[in-house]
Amino acid sequence: MVYRDAPSVVYGDVRFTWGETLDRCTRLASSLTLLGISSPGDVVATLAPNIPAMYELHFGVPMAGAVLCTLNIRHDSKMVSVLLKHSKAKLIFVDYQLLDVAKGAIEILSKTSTNLPRLVVILESDKTLTPTTGKTFSTNGSLEYEKVLTMGKPDFEIKWPSDEWDPISLNYTSGTTSSPKGVVYSHRGAYLNSLAAVLLNEMLSMPVYLWTVPMFHCNGWCLTWAVAAQGGTNICLRNVSANGIFSSISQHKVTHMGGAPTVMNMIVNAPVNDRKPLPRKVAVMIGAAPPPSQVLFKMQELGFDMTHAYGLTETYGPGTVCTWKPEWNSLSPMAQAKIKARQGVHHIGMEEVDVKDPVTMKSVTPDAKTMGEVMFRGNTVMNGYLNDTKATQDAFEGGWFRSGDLGVKHPDGYIELKDRSKDIIISGGENISTIEVESVLFSHPAVLEAAVVGRPDDHWGETPCAFVKLKDGCNVSSAEIIKYCRDLLPQYMAPRTVVFEDLPKTSTGKTQKFVLRGKAKAMGSLTRRSTSKL
Repeated sequence: MVYRDAPSVVYGDVRFTWGETLDRCTRLASSLTLLGISSPGDVVATLAPNIPAMYELHFGVPMAGAVLCTLNIRHDSKMVSVLLKHSKAKLIFVDYQLLDVAKGAIEILSKTSTNLPRLVVILESDKTLTPTTGKTFSTNGSLEYEKVLTMGKPDFEIKWPSDEWDPISLNYTSGTTSSPKGVVYSHRGAYLNSLAAVLLNEMLSMPVYLWTVPMFHCNGWCLTWAVAAQGGTNICLRNVSANGIFSSISQHKVTHMGGAPTVMNMIVNAPVNDRKPLPRKVAVMIGAAPPPSQVLFKMQELGFDMTHAYGLTETYGPGTVCTWKPEWNSLSPMAQAKIKARQGVHHIGMEEVDVKDPVTMKSVTPDAKTMGEVMFRGNTVMNGYLNDTKATQDAFEGGWFRSGDLGVKHPDGYIELKDRSKDIIISGGENISTIEVESVLFSHPAVLEAAVVGRPDDHWGETPCAFVKLKDGCNVSSAEIIKYCRDLLPQYMAPRTVVFEDLPKTSTGKTQKFVLRGKAKAMGSLTRRSTSKL
């Protein structure tokens, strides 16, 4: 009613108003019922980047009374087949560039099942031409997205949930192919987390949001729905690059964006030719992985206003926010950045977050030293894992959701992550936070990216092993990196091994530490118990 004629979605030359988006989403919901989506809880899967159709599916699917299952676009056919089987998806909407992956998945699925999902291909436009080659694009009999929309009725009666705890979406965590965990979101949780996202991003009406967070990840941290709540404009990016980010900010006067530390690292290390002056302050929500304070500091220098949020797939994305206090304004920029690197306090939609002893369930002493497990409870915590009662019970043992993250609580109540429980390094009986070591590595002027894992050691049990990617044109030795860390850290925390290589990442920007742990394990022990003099 308010923003009907205001811009809703912008993608290259494609532009829609909110009135047009409402019409398209209503037609989509109508056409889904014609394609066999009829029972409450029917699952509709997607395999697509941040394009207009992906945004529309976040509304059209729930409007049909169905559950949206957004799949990671980096998954291969084997993984997609596992998730399609586990979710029992009836339809899958696929971007044309990922069609081979989807077809491969359905082919694998056909060997063990006769209930195969129907495939709908999303082209760049309603023409059967690819924008990159201009050649005719064959869908081999599959349905096409724009043609599906024309099947729908604009006066379709939206199917509202019968209960606010009914599922709205299904998000898979990055687990193994043998045991995928499907996180079930409710309409109530998504609604509350969307409004919380508006507040923690301090979004006024009609924001301009740049999509550098994957919409498939926690439904874009619930910002797919949050931007709509404020009548905002969604600037869609198929691929995230520094040039694309700066160009979009300059052209569309972007007010808000978000992303993982790797995206911010891309921005602060962008070539001069890719950079453009910001036409205004851009509010950025950083999350998905603990951000190095050095990256926050450099983003602030460029004119971005940084807010750190923390959460998990199980908490609909952001569950905490490092709310800024006025008394911190007098601190130095680097001191401010270090505070902003904390995970902070629960946002307004979450009931409570705490750091607890996982055995006694007592809160840890708020001394910024005593470590415990970060735990959540509230309406914006998942309903549970799909078809996995045991995993759900384990996750909620003691009446709280156990994150698996280790952290401390500061005297002011703000929490700070120290590591994932599986990532913490125990060397000679001492706990080493890989996050702290990585933060020091990031402060080295030659380091672009860094990740630290434990390397097996016959004497110490484990020692820190750093995987480092250097900035272009920089050359530094492992000995220099180790000395740099030893000058800034207790000696036992400094890396004993440094490996220079590109870091493997998930599509949400998280470093795949399990890959690096495998490499470190294959190196064997750095010292031998019988000969070590360390």
